Amino acid sequence: MTIAIQHVRLINGIGGVVDRATLIIRGSKITAIGPSREVRIPSGCTRIDGRGLTVMPGLIDCHVHLCLGGEPDVVSAVESEPAAYTLLKSARHAQATIEAGFTTVRDVGSRDHSIFVLKRAIEAGLMPGPRIVGAGLVICMVGGHARFIGREVAGVEQVRSAVRDQIAAGAEVIKVIASGGVLTPGTSPDQAQMTIEELQAAVDEATRAGRKVAAHAHGASGMKPAIRAGVHSIEHATLLDEEAADLFEANGVYMVPTLSALSTTAACRRGCGIPDSARDKAKAMTKRHQVSFKQAYRRGLLIAMGTDAGTPFNYHGDNAQELERMVALGMTPMDAMIASTSAAANLLGIHASVGTLAKGMEADLVLIEGNPLKRIEILRDRSRIMGVMRAGRFLAGPLLKT
Repeated sequence: MTIAIQHVRLINGIGGVVDRATLIIRGSKITAIGPSREVRIPSGCTRIDGRGLTVMPGLIDCHVHLCLGGEPDVVSAVESEPAAYTLLKSARHAQATIEAGFTTVRDVGSRDHSIFVLKRAIEAGLMPGPRIVGAGLVICMVGGHARFIGREVAGVEQVRSAVRDQIAAGAEVIKVIASGGVLTPGTSPDQAQMTIEELQAAVDEATRAGRKVAAHAHGASGMKPAIRAGVHSIEHATLLDEEAADLFEANGVYMVPTLSALSTTAACRRGCGIPDSARDKAKAMTKRHQVSFKQAYRRGLLIAMGTDAGTPFNYHGDNAQELERMVALGMTPMDAMIASTSAAANLLGIHASVGTLAKGMEADLVLIEGNPLKRIEILRDRSRIMGVMRAGRFLAGPLLKT
């Protein structure tokens, strides 16, 4: 099947805009793209009039947990429900995500290896959902943060064994826990977890298998050893300091800020169901997190969008709230979209096929009514999403019947 989207505003994912563009999609690929006057429309193709619409690359969220549902106490929820229930819940979250215009997610921690089953089901067309780059279980120290979705390890050899097991199960990225966290009781976000030797062992094993490593770290004391160990991204980077920022810059490491996670937790009043320890930690760090993000953006550090969707009141399908938060803190709408498309694809290592709109790329795209460069909040308005396409097939929006 060949589809022509004509006379549409094009945002290409790397900073370019064409006000009246045409795209030709054949099968799963973009076969022609450019100003409408320069693109020949093949005879017999399905034509879509894009006047008044904007087309942009499918959005990418680099930090989600599809197994978590935004419950006030996500730890208790996932620990109390059967594994089969969690998988069914994850499938619903995947559908909500694609319906919101997010065609790729990096799932950086699940209760078991069923995330790889969900990925297989989506790729087989059994259900709608985004591309999934999955980590499976996180790797943490004994008694460490995120152990409710993790494998606890002690020492270099256990780390190596855990990484090998994750890769054998299907992991495309390895997630390590380099500091304490908000949701796990008894852990402090500003204290380091895992030794630099353990972190280096994880990176070595992952690199040998061609995998990247993402490190959870709120405090600078957790960021610095993780960056020195060779990780590719720091998740949250809440309490950034100048030395950590220098290390980010010198090593080309991405920050995945997840502004939404702390914000939604901190906004909840006492008695809302979020454990007081988690709520208090989030409230104590939110303003500092915003300062860290502004510092990173001002310095030109690499930033890829991530929401931590699934954490308390941080719902799957509402992922675009992260772009609004980044823009509210000084990022331009264009830079927020780049962080959510081409920059995110670069971090995930899939930039050769998705993240930009260009000839030869996979046809992952979103058609939206209006101009998000003028009003970034329209990305969050489901009524404006006319079509969400992944690999040349509409999976959501009114154009689904095309």
